[in-house]
Amino acid sequence: MLSQEAILEALRPVVDPEIGMSVVDLGMIREIVLDKEGRVEIKMVLTTPFCPLASMLTEQVEQTAATVPGVKEVKVTLLDEPWDPSWMKH
Repeated sequence: MLSQEAILEALRPVVDPEIGMSVVDLGMIREIVLDKEGRVEIKMVLTTPFCPLASMLTEQVEQTAATVPGVKEVKVTLLDEPWDPSWMKH
């Protein structure tokens, strides 16, 4: 069954290239919204504003989430808020 947890697990190997840690462990994934038709919206922040690799990173998140069984469509939304190190998972 499609769940936020399944998507987070799938995203764990996606690494922020500047910090070298998982986008999940860094707390960059702020929200995952699912609907019954298999559409997923992933709301995330970047560790640095104006990150030159932002499009590559969001594309990786989108492509990786699309591999989760049950996902039909993925949209990644970058939130306009600064990343906070306190969001990191230990």
